[in-house]
Amino acid sequence: MIDLQTAPVVAPADGDPEHDESLAILGMTCAACSGRVERRLAGIPGVASASVNLATERAVVRAAPSVTRAMLEEAVRAAGYDVIPQPAAADASAGEATGDPEAAARAGATRALGRRVLVAAALTLPLWILEMGTHLVPAWHHVVASVVPTPVLWRVFFVLSTLVQLGPGRAFYRGAAAALRARAPDMNVLVALGTTAAWAYSAVATFAPSLLPPGAVHVYYEAAATVVTLVLVGKWIEARARTRSSDSLRALLRLQPPTARREGDTADVPVSALAVGDRVRIRPGERVPVDGTVEEGTSYVDEAMLTGEAAPVSKTVGADVTGGTVNGAGSLVVRVARTGEATTLARLVKMVEDAQASRPPIQAAADRVVAVFVPVVLAVAALAFAAHLVWAPSPALPSALVAFVSVLVVACPCAVGLATPVAMLVGTGRAATLGVLFRRADTVEALASIRTIAFDKTGTLTEGRPVVVRRVAAPMPTVDEATALRLAAAVEAASEHPVARALVAAADGALPVATDVAAVAGEGIAGTVEGRRVAVGSARMAARVGASVEAFAAAADEMAGAAETLVYVVVDGAAVLLVGVADALRPDAAASVAALHRLGLRTALIS
Repeated sequence: MIDLQTAPVVAPADGDPEHDESLAILGMTCAACSGRVERRLAGIPGVASASVNLATERAVVRAAPSVTRAMLEEAVRAAGYDVIPQPAAADASAGEATGDPEAAARAGATRALGRRVLVAAALTLPLWILEMGTHLVPAWHHVVASVVPTPVLWRVFFVLSTLVQLGPGRAFYRGAAAALRARAPDMNVLVALGTTAAWAYSAVATFAPSLLPPGAVHVYYEAAATVVTLVLVGKWIEARARTRSSDSLRALLRLQPPTARREGDTADVPVSALAVGDRVRIRPGERVPVDGTVEEGTSYVDEAMLTGEAAPVSKTVGADVTGGTVNGAGSLVVRVARTGEATTLARLVKMVEDAQASRPPIQAAADRVVAVFVPVVLAVAALAFAAHLVWAPSPALPSALVAFVSVLVVACPCAVGLATPVAMLVGTGRAATLGVLFRRADTVEALASIRTIAFDKTGTLTEGRPVVVRRVAAPMPTVDEATALRLAAAVEAASEHPVARALVAAADGALPVATDVAAVAGEGIAGTVEGRRVAVGSARMAARVGASVEAFAAAADEMAGAAETLVYVVVDGAAVLLVGVADALRPDAAASVAALHRLGLRTALIS
């Protein structure tokens, strides 16, 4: 986990505790939007701080107790945006299917935006084919001109472009009106002004060409429609990126099973119904539903989702278990210690959400630029228009219009305002699914200065699955090597230990049934197979059953030097086989480390 200390909490002047409110917002399109919402929220008396993240469309407000959530929502709506219910992290789920209102609202907005993109594209494509196609292919120009008179063709263009402007593009007009009422022009103003100017000029050229200077009768319908369509496509891609990142968090939450079995009950109950102190039975192969302490049973639990450690961890009475981890072949009874937002899994998700909502220093710089960006762009567009009218060759009006529209459209601050937050959103969400958790967004920015990479070994540089890599038979064994391995695997078949799994995997064919199986903690296991007493484990286990391992001394030293785990197989009191078990390197481990070295980074191993 990559960590950074959280920001200090500053107590309010009156001594009353402040509280945090998180608002999920719909309708923001650029950094000017988020800045406007942030200023509205910060202007409420009693609000200590307000931070609005454009990528996550979420506002985090710290305020005095006198400031209610209703007051905050009203301020957001006054700025021209919608507020949707935001569930607690512990109750979040896989989206619409489970009734998450925020996920449902965002998914619905994304689908609606996708429909607008399709409509805009369907109306813009004929414009491109009939207008731009004639410039690209001269023969096509002659075909169109011979079939459809230019005045009729322009009227068709007018209808298609108008449908784009007033249909899929009407959201830009609504956003521009809200921005102008708030005296905070944003991207919507630029798009609305630019496309309307191109459309209006073309309409005059179509229906009242006498109002234009000679040689200035041109139409730009395809430019207006194309700009609307392309901006909508960009907004749709951004919405999809947000959805994918939210899916990454919900994938973490789906690690928690929806139901659990209370001890003594015959039916499962929702996890939300569990209370601290309840006893829950966790059956073999199930996910642990909540955080708790083992009170009965023994098993191995896969905690890779929490620690990244590939090898299952032994759990006996008194051991702690974490919700979302996977139980092995044993059955456990666990007393619930934490539920809901207090569980480790819920806190991990909240940590990632906070990282996505926080802003790194570079984003603050981008926000300061965007705050004055739109007014400057409007001034530059007006200056370009005036300059072309004065100095451009006659007729100057068309080139002045093209310059005006170009400045407005090309300068839309989408990239400036969205590049950093969307990159942060996607990066932290993807990292969370890979087991890398960030507590603060500025940690991500700080990664650029890191010069040393420390690796965990098991499951990172190695496969995380111990396998048999070497077998050494005794000089004069009482059983052959294959039989000894089969007998050892039969005894280990009921064990969940990773080394036991490796022996079972290495044995060929069906295994006989072992009886009287008994494990010795820290040493090994013994049992009866096909009438033979078989013991498997360390040198201490071999000594326990009276077997000498001196014949394997040289081989044991070599295996230990190669970091292999030594497993002795004893049959009827004689050590017949030494097995070396190791966690093999990943095929790409060496290449990955070498690539980091070529980048000038130092590497270290933590194991």
